[in-house]
Amino acid sequence: MAAPQRLQGSWMDFQHQNPHDGDYWNETTRRFTDSQWRGKIAEMAQLHLEYVVLMSSALDNCAFYPSRLMPRHDLACADPIAAVLEAAEEHGLKVFVSAGFYGHTTEETSDAPDYLAWHQALAQELIERYGAFKAFYGWYVPNEAEIRGHFSENMMGFLPVFAHYLRSLSSHHRILIAPYGTRQVQEDETFLKQLLTLGQAGVDFIAYQDEVGVRKTKVEELDAIYARLRRLHQQAAHRGPTPELWADVELFEFEGATYASALIPADFHRILRQLTAIAPHVETILCYQTHGLLNPPNSPQHCGHPNSVHLWQAYQAYLAQTFPSLVALNDL
Repeated sequence: MAAPQRLQGSWMDFQHQNPHDGDYWNETTRRFTDSQWRGKIAEMAQLHLEYVVLMSSALDNCAFYPSRLMPRHDLACADPIAAVLEAAEEHGLKVFVSAGFYGHTTEETSDAPDYLAWHQALAQELIERYGAFKAFYGWYVPNEAEIRGHFSENMMGFLPVFAHYLRSLSSHHRILIAPYGTRQVQEDETFLKQLLTLGQAGVDFIAYQDEVGVRKTKVEELDAIYARLRRLHQQAAHRGPTPELWADVELFEFEGATYASALIPADFHRILRQLTAIAPHVETILCYQTHGLLNPPNSPQHCGHPNSVHLWQAYQAYLAQTFPSLVALNDL
């Protein structure tokens, strides 16, 4: 069944990992209290989302939680992961806990001898601390591998092994990845075999980035791109376990130069065109991201550009008009 033309989940970062991208919210969220992180989850529930994807559990050689493996990041909140999981439980949201990043960088893969071991140790600690939370739905592996026709050999060497390990820690937690290079996917036997390898390893969902916000793909191209992905996933599913086809819709624009300026909210009409083009082909639509890009008016935990309030209002008006039964049910 195709996804509805609305957002069903979103990423959330405690600190944005890329220079400049999070300029409108990083310093604000650094000072967030436990109550404000809980408030952010409540706001995501107001958007009628089902999933929260934590971008990272560690960054700059520091953890976003009390860790035995590394020092804690300089945040006002002692344990924002716990705050998110507790609030998500209260509001009925499902959380993908990030199984990265590695050390101080966000590289896709590495030849460092401790690369896999570091990820395994992090996941082990996270499952020990948070595995009992009912809202802990699954893992997000944030090694966002570029697809250049196919997944790289390095990624196909790392990801299946790591996915097997995550399954060994907890068989019921689902596994999500979100690669980029979506427009470059080749519709051939090699990619089909890679999908089967990932499915056999335990990867449940692939949320392909639509790359509209990063100015690699035009909205007019999305229908053909995701139709190609749909054919590939359907063909692979006839042969064996295959990850579900999800999408990662980019809600942002760059304020200036691509990858060298702050992220700001995109125009809602552009976002609606993205949703309309992608929804017929995928099972679930995630987005990057409501955090920092959509804020309700007078939010006690506002973070992001002032235009984020306008995007919130436009999207809520769209939901009320297009999905009145959903809005009425959830607002009881």
